[in-house]
Amino acid sequence: MSTDSAQQLPAGSVVAVIVTRHRRELLAESLKVVATQTRVPDHLVVVDNGPDQSARDVVEDCPVPSTYLPSHRNLGGAGGFALGMLHALSLGAEWVWLGDDDGRPADEHALATLLDVAEKRRLAAVSPVVVNINTPDRLAFPLRRGLTWKRRPAELGDGDFLPGIASFFNGALFRASTLDVVGVPDYRLFVRGDEVELHRRVVRSGLPFGTTLKTRFLHPDGSDEFKPMLGGRFHAQDPSDDNKRYYTYRNRGYLLSQPGMRKIGALEVLRFGLYFVGQRRDPKAFLEWLRLVRQGQREHFFRR
Repeated sequence: MSTDSAQQLPAGSVVAVIVTRHRRELLAESLKVVATQTRVPDHLVVVDNGPDQSARDVVEDCPVPSTYLPSHRNLGGAGGFALGMLHALSLGAEWVWLGDDDGRPADEHALATLLDVAEKRRLAAVSPVVVNINTPDRLAFPLRRGLTWKRRPAELGDGDFLPGIASFFNGALFRASTLDVVGVPDYRLFVRGDEVELHRRVVRSGLPFGTTLKTRFLHPDGSDEFKPMLGGRFHAQDPSDDNKRYYTYRNRGYLLSQPGMRKIGALEVLRFGLYFVGQRRDPKAFLEWLRLVRQGQREHFFRR
């Protein structure tokens, strides 16, 4: 049921925001799970960055009241989520639930669990554990805790909550008042690093947030990009294609120049120098990394 404008939303309303581009089948699978939650979202906003292969009918087939927002300019994940989140706020949402088109909640109680944890712990934002969609006993992205990297949910500890850690674009739930303080993703970043930059702002705000181990979000494996070094004590992110490398390293340069992240900048140079020169034996790749990092530091956000 698709509408261009929503009726008055009820108190405590939740608006789900999903960004998609050319992945109709995956989006349909995601919306099936969203629509069968025990606590169904009050409204759904889908931002389509690729309306040349429109997903309008997929959204219209979803029984949740919805708004389909086609963008004839690819806004990337950053711009797509920014547009969707602002639209959710304009509808009167009190909570905003984020998801990407290639992931989905692992069970029908995900939203109810997130709301319960957020209310009981008085959190500004709460995230589920993001696990590999094909092997759910492994994390979709490795998580660093001190000098060790965790790759399985079982390694995250004996409690049921990880404070100060979250994966915001994969099933996280935000209070609307949190977005008043931290804003929405930075459109200039386009893709890659936009989630980390938003995380930086939430940390800087001092607002309480974290990850609940009581529910999970399924996502394709992303751990292959993180290459181990020095016996697995350190990792370096090395994406497989030129586009991903360009935006990953350029945006990383910007991030490392921001308050709250500047102290690790010198360590990044050492870490990637060791990786590209010492492990990959590819000094040209290290020079390219340096060039892209400097481009980001200068805020030269040109599209590739």
